[in-house]
Amino acid sequence: MSCGCRSPFLLVEFLQSPIFVRTAFCQSSLDRDLFSPLGDMPVLGANQQRRTATKRYLTFMRYGGAALAVWVALSLWSLSSVLHRHPFALFLAAVLLTARFLGFGPALFSSVLSAACLDLFVLVPRFSFALSGADLESLGVFLAISVFAGSMARQKSRAELRAERTTREMAAIVEYSDDAIFSKSPDGTVTSWNRGAERLYGFSAQEAVGISVYQLAPNERREEVQRIIQVVNRGEHVEPYQTERMRKDGTCFPVVLTVSPLRNAKGKIVGASVITRDISVQRQSEEAVRRSEKLATAGRLAASIAHEINNPLEAVLNLLYLARHDSSNAHQYLTMAEQEVGRIARLAQQTLGFVRETGSPGSMDPAVIMDEILQLYSRKLEDRSIRVTRRYRNSGQISGYSGELRQLLANLLVNAVDAMSDGGSLQVRVAGSRRWSDGREGIRITVADNGSGIARENLRRIFEPFYTTKKDAGTGLGLWVSRGIVQKHGGSIRARSRSEGTQTGTVFTVFMPHGHDLSQVARDETFCFVGNDLRGTKGH
Repeated sequence: MSCGCRSPFLLVEFLQSPIFVRTAFCQSSLDRDLFSPLGDMPVLGANQQRRTATKRYLTFMRYGGAALAVWVALSLWSLSSVLHRHPFALFLAAVLLTARFLGFGPALFSSVLSAACLDLFVLVPRFSFALSGADLESLGVFLAISVFAGSMARQKSRAELRAERTTREMAAIVEYSDDAIFSKSPDGTVTSWNRGAERLYGFSAQEAVGISVYQLAPNERREEVQRIIQVVNRGEHVEPYQTERMRKDGTCFPVVLTVSPLRNAKGKIVGASVITRDISVQRQSEEAVRRSEKLATAGRLAASIAHEINNPLEAVLNLLYLARHDSSNAHQYLTMAEQEVGRIARLAQQTLGFVRETGSPGSMDPAVIMDEILQLYSRKLEDRSIRVTRRYRNSGQISGYSGELRQLLANLLVNAVDAMSDGGSLQVRVAGSRRWSDGREGIRITVADNGSGIARENLRRIFEPFYTTKKDAGTGLGLWVSRGIVQKHGGSIRARSRSEGTQTGTVFTVFMPHGHDLSQVARDETFCFVGNDLRGTKGH
């Protein structure tokens, strides 16, 4: 009985033996040789011979393993009194094992060999192929079941191999991604940590697994992290948004964050996956572009300012000349000269507002700033005979950066003037209003012209960077920077235009809310939320 107890493990030992493993290695090695760079023809012929020999060896081993499985089944049947009563089950098990580990071809060979063994050794009369009709029917049924079961076992094996390969590929994608990808439990404890997260946050996988996600965010972002946990635990996704996170050494950096819930097979939320992308370089590039556009805007003002400064300078020179030759009225002449110098100082101060910004936001009146911009461009408007209509009503004060608001209004005004021919009409309006989406109170600024208008296909792209309809005359950054300024102040900007028909023109509408908190934006200019709140979308 010792031999009978040993025989069930012979097939498994064969499949795990060095011989079987070595044959698989030889197969992969020859495949690699075949697809390596071609050398001399004798080398290619030798590789082909090795590949052919190995294929024959593999075939022999596979079909030898099928024969071994049938021999094990026959040994069990002959040596075990219990299994002696179930010969068909033993040989069917041999077929299934062969299909599972060796393939469908060896399984067919195992089925035929099992049928022969059943005929010779099991069914009466033994050692003879003379069978009754019932025995033939039994063998036929056995062969049919063996082929079908072997085919199913092989398909299941292939499906498991494909699933395992897909799982390994997905794990490799996550592990070697440049983005930081990690998972967390419903309470915010980190449960997995890829190499991208190690590089970005500075924590190794051993250090990160088990810590709280609160340790990855600055103290002022703890409420944000809490809201993310609540949103994900409700089964909602957190769409990509810009925020900031903290490294192991305590330094903060801007990121784009995406959070999605993780569910088990029953649909229950068991955690969340977090994807973090560092946008430090992108933020620096965008800031450089904004500064360049700000300087370009100031440069475009140079011609207008030169005209405005030239007149009071001529007046100062004349008044000083009169004061030198008419001492009796010198005090009056000097007072008038001082007024002209003050006018020049105000013009210079307005110009500096475009390129120099204070460290913190302050209160400002959009109507006053609109008048200053119109004054700076007054000579250009007069030279082109453009009529300006101003309508100010209950504008009030808003909080923000006056230099950026000047840049915004100057961009809109220059675009309107460039779009109009001589004798055009420009309408500006500043009035108190409410935002349609949430009813929030603020200031609505409208700049309308009767110029050539913007084509419908171009209107969708006017806020894209480097997109311009002025050909060589524009950089394509003005409206993109303007939208960034509006978003920074918590507002919105819209454009309507008509380029066909008898009445053409464009209307830009800007809404700036009252009491918008720019303290967080002033620190890092990070637009973390839309409408000061996280947005979650229902998961499907």
